[in-house]
Amino acid sequence: MNLTEEAAEVGYISRSAPKGPELIEAIKKLKAEKNAVILAHYYVDGEIQELADFVGDSLGLSQAAENTTADLIVFCGVHFMGETAKILNPSKKVVVPDFNAGCSLADSVPVEEFAALKAKNPNAVVVSYINCSAEIKAMTDIICTSSNAVQVVESIPKEKEIIFAPDANLGRYVAHKTGRELILWEGACMVHIDISLDKLKQLRVEFPDALLIAHPECKEMILREADYVGSTTALLNYVEKSDRQTFIVATEAGILHKMKMAVPNKHLIPAPANEQNSCACSECPYMKMNTLEKLYNALYYELPEIHLSEEIRIPAYKALKAMLEISK
Repeated sequence: MNLTEEAAEVGYISRSAPKGPELIEAIKKLKAEKNAVILAHYYVDGEIQELADFVGDSLGLSQAAENTTADLIVFCGVHFMGETAKILNPSKKVVVPDFNAGCSLADSVPVEEFAALKAKNPNAVVVSYINCSAEIKAMTDIICTSSNAVQVVESIPKEKEIIFAPDANLGRYVAHKTGRELILWEGACMVHIDISLDKLKQLRVEFPDALLIAHPECKEMILREADYVGSTTALLNYVEKSDRQTFIVATEAGILHKMKMAVPNKHLIPAPANEQNSCACSECPYMKMNTLEKLYNALYYELPEIHLSEEIRIPAYKALKAMLEISK
């Protein structure tokens, strides 16, 4: 099979790549030669974050994608993030290291079922969390992220009904913060809902001076226990500004890389998962599909590439642009 067929069938290009420090230098060289930008989410491995031109959460990454002057965008995250970059940059080539890097939350919203919910509530404004497919974005009035979900909902007239999808935990948090009644889609992130409350309580006994900080995708019972709730970037900022020294961090463990860089003298403890795993933390298996070797091959071969029809991209762009205008 040719390279394009391999990318489509396997999900990534599997070719030999340089090793060790040579691989790092080869990626930097390719990036310069191709006028490429590497965007990376906080949840990918630290070695990729170190190479990225911009590391952030979904809002920051969307803003970076919209403003880039690069010819080639390499998005290290999950599939919907690559789609978002393409929605905002139709004339640019957008590639991802591994097309298989999906999202349990995005997968929880089948298009036909979501269309049926919209049909049942024809007068409702549709607010979709950015963690959804391009097809769902195209059925949406305004996108939100965990950074601005409260702001987005508050921007909608109070007399309007609101459908909020797909993360029900974030939706319940936003409803509580805004006092609005939301029609919720019962989706969830497999990583955040697997954080163990029992293990967290044990940690709080072990570290009585620790503050528990949590992402709003966590279950409500976790959020009730938290000392602070915020988006990934908000959690990072909170740890930086707080005069406390010990934190239990209830979100995907990849954020600890940036946190340790920002506050090397503070004690950061990843929130434990119900599932027994080697890191005793909460990890997204999809984010960890991004590797340096796959990043190198994505840059070198410019595959796998994100493609979207204009029929999907244009309405999805309008929903994204509405969010970005509010978030300036």
